[in-house]
Amino acid sequence: MAVGHRRTLGARIGAILGVVCGLIALLAGLTDHAWKFGVSGWFAGGGLLVLLSLFALVDGALASQGIRESAARR
Repeated sequence: MAVGHRRTLGARIGAILGVVCGLIALLAGLTDHAWKFGVSGWFAGGGLLVLLSLFALVDGALASQGIRESAARR
């Protein structure tokens, strides 16, 4: 895989998992069921995962852009 594409793929998968954690938090809140991590735990974990995935996505895009610019200069 090219530079930055592996990070981009990992970031997309992480974002999907973060959204799934958020949906679990929504489900836990709506059913008013006692979950192990609680509503705030699932929501905070999903939000943190999405935030880290966003940083990885930006990092992968910048790495990919840097390789393209250096190849164009040659």
